[in-house]
Amino acid sequence: MAQISAASPGKVPRTARGRETLRKLLDAAAAEFGERGFHEASISGITRRAGTALGSFYTYFDSKDAIFTALVRDMSARVATTAAAAVSAGSTGLQREREALEGFLHFARDHKEIYRIIDEAEFADPASYRDHYEGTATRIAARLAEGVAAGAVRDGAQDVRAWAIMGMNVFLGLRFGVWDDSRSVEEIAEVAADLLGEGLIRR
Repeated sequence: MAQISAASPGKVPRTARGRETLRKLLDAAAAEFGERGFHEASISGITRRAGTALGSFYTYFDSKDAIFTALVRDMSARVATTAAAAVSAGSTGLQREREALEGFLHFARDHKEIYRIIDEAEFADPASYRDHYEGTATRIAARLAEGVAAGAVRDGAQDVRAWAIMGMNVFLGLRFGVWDDSRSVEEIAEVAADLLGEGLIRR
């Protein structure tokens, strides 16, 4: 699980209580970085939000940079888990992409801070920033390849398609998850699925 592996090297918690403290620190870090940004955020602010002692922070993390890296990886893993959980058993092709997008839109609405955190990672932690997007694209490409094998998707350059779909999903999450969440997730996902399935050309 993401929260178990997110600590600094050599500082992985071994008890349920330790894992709970680590989860509190990561959640507090999400709020701190999301509200104040990387440069203004502080370790004391994180521990205050988490309701933990300063010493507890250093039990699991070496620095502010370390918890930021852990947070980016944790949020990336949670996005993947949420999207996978939204996909119904046996779905493939277009239906699978629509369901995965619905899951992501719900996540974006519940965790609006993810956009600021991931955006700041481009400069604060470029390796994690790249890993987040490359990992997401790899998962989408794998879903498309499975759709091809199932006969639900026509074959093509799955890597290019994956990045195109990911780009669409990211900006749909920003527009209809962070900036304005008044329209239903299902409506947004259906319009996106129609675009993927039917294209723009009038037939």
